[in-house]
Amino acid sequence: MKEINCLGKRCPVPIIETANAIKELHPGDSVHLLADDPATEIDLRAWARMTGNHMKVVALNEFLITKSKVD
Repeated sequence: MKEINCLGKRCPVPIIETANAIKELHPGDSVHLLADDPATEIDLRAWARMTGNHMKVVALNEFLITKSKVD
């Protein structure tokens, strides 16, 4: 599992870093994202829906994104 720390960074940086990281993974692998910008959850949900990946809120400012398909 890859971890990305985007605490203190504003959107779209957390989404861009997540998208870049997930490209390197195999289907079923995950990215653990730490991000405290309030827009991150909304943007991340939309990005996951558009890309076919799975996003889960783990805790406040903590997300798990699982790659569900081959790019």
